[in-house]
Amino acid sequence: MWASEYNLTMGYSEELVMTRLTAEVPLEMAGMRLDQVLAELFADYSRSKLQTWIKSGRVQVNGLILKPKDKLDGGEEIAVDAEAEVVVTSAAEEIPLDIVFEDESLLIVNKPAGLVVHPAVGNWHGTLLNALLNHDSNLETLPRAGIVHRIDKDTSGLLMIAKTLQAHNSLTQQLQEREITREYLAITRGRMTAGGTVDEPIGRHPTDRKRYVVRESGKFAVTHYRVVQRFTRHTLVQVKLETGRTHQIRVHMAHIRFALLGDQVYGGRFQMPPNCSGQLEKELRSFKRQALHAAKLGLQHPVTDDYLEWEQPMPDDMVRLLEALADNEQD
Repeated sequence: MWASEYNLTMGYSEELVMTRLTAEVPLEMAGMRLDQVLAELFADYSRSKLQTWIKSGRVQVNGLILKPKDKLDGGEEIAVDAEAEVVVTSAAEEIPLDIVFEDESLLIVNKPAGLVVHPAVGNWHGTLLNALLNHDSNLETLPRAGIVHRIDKDTSGLLMIAKTLQAHNSLTQQLQEREITREYLAITRGRMTAGGTVDEPIGRHPTDRKRYVVRESGKFAVTHYRVVQRFTRHTLVQVKLETGRTHQIRVHMAHIRFALLGDQVYGGRFQMPPNCSGQLEKELRSFKRQALHAAKLGLQHPVTDDYLEWEQPMPDDMVRLLEALADNEQD
Protein backbone atom coordinates (compact mmCIF):
# COMPACT_ATOMS: atom_id res chain seq x y z
CA MET A 1 0.00 0.00 0.00
CA TRP A 2 1.20 3.49 -0.73
CA ALA A 3 -0.01 6.23 1.54
CA SER A 4 0.17 9.92 1.54
CA GLU A 5 0.81 13.43 2.74
CA TYR A 6 -1.74 15.20 4.89
CA ASN A 7 -2.51 18.68 6.09
CA LEU A 8 -6.02 18.15 7.34
CA THR A 9 -5.87 21.10 9.73
CA MET A 10 -5.52 23.36 6.73
CA GLY A 11 -8.35 21.68 4.83
CA TYR A 12 -6.14 19.99 2.27
CA SER A 13 -4.64 16.55 1.98
CA GLU A 14 -3.36 14.13 -0.58
CA GLU A 15 -4.01 10.43 -0.26
CA LEU A 16 -2.66 7.68 -2.42
CA VAL A 17 -3.93 4.27 -1.40
CA MET A 18 -2.87 1.79 -4.01
CA THR A 19 -1.86 -1.84 -4.28
CA ARG A 20 0.73 -2.67 -6.92
CA LEU A 21 0.26 -6.08 -8.50
CA THR A 22 3.18 -7.54 -10.43
CA ALA A 23 3.65 -10.66 -12.49
CA GLU A 24 5.75 -12.10 -15.29
CA VAL A 25 3.83 -13.25 -18.36
CA PRO A 26 4.35 -17.01 -18.80
CA LEU A 27 5.88 -17.98 -22.13
CA GLU A 28 2.92 -20.24 -22.84
CA MET A 29 0.72 -17.10 -23.00
CA ALA A 30 2.66 -15.78 -26.02
CA GLY A 31 0.25 -14.44 -28.62
CA MET A 32 -2.55 -13.71 -26.14
CA ARG A 33 -4.05 -10.25 -25.80
CA LEU A 34 -3.18 -8.10 -22.80
CA ASP A 35 -6.72 -8.16 -21.41
CA GLN A 36 -6.81 -11.97 -21.71
CA VAL A 37 -3.46 -12.31 -19.95
CA LEU A 38 -4.61 -10.07 -17.08
CA ALA A 39 -7.80 -12.08 -16.68
CA GLU A 40 -5.69 -15.21 -16.28
CA LEU A 41 -3.03 -13.76 -13.99
CA PHE A 42 -5.31 -11.67 -11.76
CA ALA A 43 -8.48 -13.77 -11.64
CA ASP A 44 -9.57 -12.15 -8.35
CA TYR A 45 -10.57 -9.04 -10.29
CA SER A 46 -13.43 -8.77 -12.78
CA ARG A 47 -12.71 -8.45 -16.48
CA SER A 48 -14.48 -5.08 -16.58
CA LYS A 49 -12.30 -3.76 -13.73
CA LEU A 50 -9.14 -4.96 -15.50
CA GLN A 51 -10.30 -3.36 -18.75
CA THR A 52 -10.85 -0.08 -16.91
CA TRP A 53 -7.38 -0.18 -15.41
CA ILE A 54 -5.79 -0.83 -18.81
CA LYS A 55 -7.65 2.07 -20.43
CA SER A 56 -6.86 4.46 -17.56
CA GLY A 57 -3.15 3.71 -17.80
CA ARG A 58 -2.83 1.75 -14.56
CA VAL A 59 -1.32 -1.27 -16.31
CA GLN A 60 2.28 -1.21 -17.53
CA VAL A 61 4.00 -3.87 -19.60
CA ASN A 62 7.78 -3.52 -19.36
CA GLY A 63 7.11 0.06 -18.31
CA LEU A 64 4.87 0.81 -21.30
CA ILE A 65 1.14 1.46 -21.48
CA LEU A 66 -0.58 -0.78 -24.03
CA LYS A 67 -4.09 -1.26 -25.36
CA PRO A 68 -6.32 -4.16 -24.24
CA LYS A 69 -6.05 -5.90 -27.62
CA ASP A 70 -2.25 -5.65 -27.89
CA LYS A 71 -0.68 -9.11 -28.06
CA LEU A 72 2.17 -10.15 -25.78
CA ASP A 73 5.26 -12.24 -26.51
CA GLY A 74 5.63 -13.89 -23.09
CA GLY A 75 8.25 -13.01 -20.53
CA GLU A 76 7.10 -9.41 -20.09
CA GLU A 77 6.90 -7.81 -16.64
CA ILE A 78 3.41 -6.54 -15.83
CA ALA A 79 2.65 -3.97 -13.12
CA VAL A 80 -0.91 -3.05 -12.18
CA ASP A 81 -1.79 -0.17 -9.86
CA ALA A 82 -4.96 -1.69 -8.45
CA GLU A 83 -7.74 -0.09 -6.43
CA ALA A 84 -6.40 3.45 -6.67
CA GLU A 85 -8.85 5.64 -4.82
CA VAL A 86 -8.94 9.29 -3.88
CA VAL A 87 -5.58 10.97 -4.42
CA VAL A 88 -6.61 14.54 -3.60
CA THR A 89 -8.85 15.43 -0.70
CA SER A 90 -9.57 19.12 -1.05
CA ALA A 91 -12.68 21.22 -1.32
CA ALA A 92 -14.20 21.76 -4.74
CA GLU A 93 -14.82 25.48 -5.14
CA GLU A 94 -16.89 27.28 -7.73
CA ILE A 95 -14.11 29.31 -9.32
CA PRO A 96 -14.48 30.22 -13.02
CA LEU A 97 -12.13 28.48 -15.45
CA ASP A 98 -11.12 29.88 -18.82
CA ILE A 99 -11.05 26.59 -20.75
CA VAL A 100 -9.13 26.71 -24.03
CA PHE A 101 -9.43 23.00 -24.89
CA GLU A 102 -10.94 19.89 -23.34
CA ASP A 103 -11.49 16.27 -24.32
CA GLU A 104 -11.65 12.99 -22.40
CA SER A 105 -7.96 12.97 -21.45
CA LEU A 106 -6.72 16.55 -21.58
CA LEU A 107 -7.67 20.00 -20.30
CA ILE A 108 -5.97 23.25 -21.28
CA VAL A 109 -6.80 26.37 -19.26
CA ASN A 110 -5.83 30.02 -19.45
CA LYS A 111 -4.89 30.94 -15.88
CA PRO A 112 -5.42 34.55 -14.85
CA ALA A 113 -2.76 36.42 -12.92
CA GLY A 114 -3.40 36.23 -9.18
CA LEU A 115 -4.69 32.66 -9.12
CA VAL A 116 -2.52 30.19 -7.17
CA VAL A 117 -2.14 26.88 -8.99
CA HIS A 118 -1.84 24.47 -6.07
CA PRO A 119 -2.65 24.71 -2.33
CA ALA A 120 0.30 25.54 -0.10
CA VAL A 121 1.06 27.42 3.09
CA GLY A 122 -1.02 30.59 3.09
CA ASN A 123 -3.14 29.49 0.12
CA TRP A 124 -5.17 26.41 1.10
CA HIS A 125 -8.30 27.61 -0.69
CA GLY A 126 -9.20 29.54 -3.82
CA THR A 127 -6.65 27.80 -6.03
CA LEU A 128 -6.75 26.36 -9.53
CA LEU A 129 -6.83 22.88 -7.97
CA ASN A 130 -10.03 23.75 -6.09
CA ALA A 131 -11.55 25.03 -9.32
CA LEU A 132 -10.57 21.87 -11.20
CA LEU A 133 -12.23 19.62 -8.61
CA ASN A 134 -15.42 21.62 -9.04
CA HIS A 135 -15.19 21.31 -12.82
CA ASP A 136 -14.57 17.54 -12.80
CA SER A 137 -14.77 15.54 -9.56
CA ASN A 138 -12.99 12.59 -11.24
CA LEU A 139 -9.76 14.59 -11.07
CA GLU A 140 -9.55 13.77 -7.36
CA THR A 141 -8.24 10.33 -8.33
CA LEU A 142 -5.15 11.82 -10.04
CA PRO A 143 -1.95 13.20 -8.49
CA ARG A 144 -2.48 16.90 -7.77
CA ALA A 145 -5.84 16.74 -9.55
CA GLY A 146 -4.08 16.21 -12.87
CA ILE A 147 -1.91 19.34 -12.67
CA VAL A 148 1.28 18.43 -14.52
CA HIS A 149 3.20 21.72 -14.32
CA ARG A 150 2.77 25.09 -12.69
CA ILE A 151 3.21 28.76 -13.37
CA ASP A 152 3.60 31.37 -10.65
CA LYS A 153 0.60 32.97 -8.98
CA ASP A 154 1.19 36.31 -10.70
CA THR A 155 2.00 34.84 -14.11
CA SER A 156 -0.88 34.46 -16.55
CA GLY A 157 -1.38 32.00 -19.38
CA LEU A 158 -1.66 28.43 -20.56
CA LEU A 159 -1.53 25.35 -18.33
CA MET A 160 -2.14 21.67 -19.15
CA ILE A 161 -4.07 19.29 -16.91
CA ALA A 162 -4.27 15.53 -17.37
CA LYS A 163 -7.71 13.94 -16.94
CA THR A 164 -6.53 10.30 -16.84
CA LEU A 165 -3.53 8.53 -15.38
CA GLN A 166 -2.43 7.58 -18.88
CA ALA A 167 -2.47 11.24 -19.90
CA HIS A 168 -0.67 12.23 -16.70
CA ASN A 169 2.12 9.72 -17.36
CA SER A 170 2.44 10.83 -20.99
CA LEU A 171 2.58 14.56 -20.25
CA THR A 172 5.00 14.07 -17.36
CA GLN A 173 7.30 12.05 -19.62
CA GLN A 174 7.11 14.68 -22.35
CA LEU A 175 8.12 17.33 -19.82
CA GLN A 176 11.04 15.26 -18.59
CA GLU A 177 12.22 14.67 -22.17
CA ARG A 178 11.77 18.38 -23.04
CA GLU A 179 9.21 17.66 -25.73
CA ILE A 180 6.66 20.23 -24.54
CA THR A 181 6.66 23.62 -26.31
CA ARG A 182 6.40 26.46 -23.80
CA GLU A 183 6.75 30.04 -24.96
CA TYR A 184 6.18 33.18 -22.91
CA LEU A 185 5.86 36.90 -23.53
CA ALA A 186 7.62 39.14 -21.03
CA ILE A 187 8.34 42.83 -20.59
CA THR A 188 11.77 43.51 -19.17
CA ARG A 189 13.33 46.56 -17.61
CA GLY A 190 16.10 47.83 -19.85
CA ARG A 191 16.50 48.03 -23.62
CA MET A 192 17.93 44.85 -25.15
CA THR A 193 20.04 45.03 -28.27
CA ALA A 194 19.53 41.38 -29.26
CA GLY A 195 18.18 38.05 -28.12
CA GLY A 196 20.22 35.18 -26.75
CA THR A 197 20.34 32.17 -24.45
CA VAL A 198 20.90 31.93 -20.71
CA ASP A 199 22.49 28.60 -19.80
CA GLU A 200 23.01 28.86 -16.05
CA PRO A 201 22.10 26.46 -13.21
CA ILE A 202 19.40 27.56 -10.78
CA GLY A 203 19.12 26.68 -7.10
CA ARG A 204 17.60 28.01 -3.91
CA HIS A 205 18.99 31.19 -2.45
CA PRO A 206 21.45 30.27 0.34
CA THR A 207 19.64 32.35 2.97
CA ASP A 208 16.18 33.16 1.57
CA ARG A 209 14.45 29.83 0.92
CA LYS A 210 11.60 31.48 -1.01
CA ARG A 211 13.93 32.80 -3.68
CA TYR A 212 16.09 31.17 -6.36
CA VAL A 213 19.39 32.27 -7.82
CA VAL A 214 21.94 31.28 -10.41
CA ARG A 215 24.46 29.15 -8.53
CA GLU A 216 26.99 26.49 -9.46
CA SER A 217 25.33 23.84 -7.30
CA GLY A 218 21.91 24.46 -8.86
CA LYS A 219 19.99 22.43 -11.43
CA PHE A 220 20.67 22.66 -15.16
CA ALA A 221 18.48 25.41 -16.69
CA VAL A 222 18.32 26.90 -20.19
CA THR A 223 16.23 29.87 -21.32
CA HIS A 224 16.11 31.20 -24.90
CA TYR A 225 14.86 34.73 -25.58
CA ARG A 226 14.41 37.00 -28.59
CA VAL A 227 13.46 40.64 -28.93
CA VAL A 228 9.92 41.35 -30.13
CA GLN A 229 9.75 45.11 -29.56
CA ARG A 230 12.14 47.66 -28.07
CA PHE A 231 11.25 50.75 -26.12
CA THR A 232 13.53 53.43 -24.68
CA ARG A 233 13.97 51.68 -21.35
CA HIS A 234 11.99 48.45 -21.72
CA THR A 235 11.84 45.44 -24.05
CA LEU A 236 9.10 43.02 -25.03
CA VAL A 237 10.67 39.58 -25.43
CA GLN A 238 9.53 36.12 -26.42
CA VAL A 239 10.98 33.51 -24.11
CA LYS A 240 11.22 29.78 -24.79
CA LEU A 241 11.93 27.33 -21.99
CA GLU A 242 14.17 24.36 -22.58
CA THR A 243 13.93 23.35 -18.92
CA GLY A 244 11.31 24.20 -16.30
CA ARG A 245 12.90 25.28 -13.03
CA THR A 246 10.99 27.24 -10.42
CA HIS A 247 11.04 30.99 -11.27
CA GLN A 248 13.37 30.18 -14.18
CA ILE A 249 12.53 33.08 -16.50
CA ARG A 250 12.45 35.59 -13.65
CA VAL A 251 15.80 34.42 -12.28
CA HIS A 252 17.56 34.20 -15.64
CA MET A 253 16.34 37.60 -16.84
CA ALA A 254 17.39 39.22 -13.57
CA HIS A 255 20.76 37.47 -13.85
CA ILE A 256 21.49 39.16 -17.21
CA ARG A 257 20.29 42.49 -15.75
CA PHE A 258 16.98 42.59 -17.60
CA ALA A 259 14.63 41.80 -14.72
CA LEU A 260 10.95 41.51 -15.52
CA LEU A 261 8.97 44.69 -15.14
CA GLY A 262 6.89 44.54 -11.96
CA ASP A 263 8.83 41.64 -10.42
CA GLN A 264 8.85 42.52 -6.74
CA VAL A 265 11.09 39.58 -5.81
CA TYR A 266 13.84 39.69 -8.44
CA GLY A 267 13.42 43.18 -9.92
CA GLY A 268 14.91 45.28 -7.14
CA ARG A 269 13.56 48.62 -5.96
CA PHE A 270 10.93 50.23 -8.18
CA GLN A 271 12.22 53.25 -10.09
CA MET A 272 10.13 55.47 -12.32
CA PRO A 273 11.96 56.04 -15.63
CA PRO A 274 12.72 59.65 -16.60
CA ASN A 275 10.65 61.51 -19.21
CA CYS A 276 7.64 59.35 -18.40
CA SER A 277 4.18 60.38 -19.59
CA GLY A 278 1.33 60.62 -17.12
CA GLN A 279 -0.38 57.58 -18.64
CA LEU A 280 2.78 55.45 -18.52
CA GLU A 281 3.45 56.49 -14.93
CA LYS A 282 -0.10 55.46 -14.02
CA GLU A 283 0.29 52.05 -15.69
CA LEU A 284 3.70 51.40 -14.15
CA ARG A 285 2.55 52.27 -10.63
CA SER A 286 -0.55 50.10 -10.90
CA PHE A 287 1.24 47.07 -12.37
CA LYS A 288 1.91 44.98 -9.25
CA ARG A 289 3.01 41.65 -10.80
CA GLN A 290 5.80 40.36 -13.00
CA ALA A 291 5.01 41.11 -16.66
CA LEU A 292 5.02 37.47 -17.75
CA HIS A 293 2.45 35.54 -19.78
CA ALA A 294 2.51 31.87 -20.89
CA ALA A 295 1.47 32.55 -24.48
CA LYS A 296 2.05 29.25 -26.31
CA LEU A 297 1.80 25.59 -25.32
CA GLY A 298 2.39 22.62 -27.59
CA LEU A 299 2.39 18.87 -26.91
CA GLN A 300 1.76 15.40 -28.30
CA HIS A 301 -1.78 14.33 -27.46
CA PRO A 302 -1.45 11.52 -24.88
CA VAL A 303 -3.89 9.24 -26.76
CA THR A 304 -3.83 10.17 -30.46
CA ASP A 305 -0.15 11.25 -30.48
CA ASP A 306 -1.13 14.21 -32.69
CA TYR A 307 0.83 17.40 -32.09
CA LEU A 308 -1.47 20.09 -30.68
CA GLU A 309 -0.61 23.72 -30.03
CA TRP A 310 -2.47 26.62 -28.45
CA GLU A 311 -1.78 30.34 -28.26
CA GLN A 312 -3.31 32.83 -25.87
CA PRO A 313 -3.01 36.61 -26.28
CA MET A 314 -1.67 38.76 -23.48
CA PRO A 315 -4.14 39.82 -20.78
CA ASP A 316 -5.46 43.37 -20.66
CA ASP A 317 -3.04 44.65 -18.03
CA MET A 318 0.01 43.78 -20.17
CA VAL A 319 -1.68 45.14 -23.31
CA ARG A 320 -2.35 48.48 -21.57
CA LEU A 321 1.23 48.60 -20.38
CA LEU A 322 2.60 48.03 -23.88
CA GLU A 323 0.26 50.65 -25.32
CA ALA A 324 1.44 53.18 -22.72
CA LEU A 325 5.09 52.34 -23.50
CA ALA A 326 4.46 52.76 -27.24
CA ASP A 327 2.58 56.05 -26.75
CA ASN A 328 5.38 57.36 -24.55
CA GLU A 329 7.85 56.81 -27.42
CA GLN A 330 5.79 59.14 -29.61
CA ASP A 331 5.39 61.95 -27.08
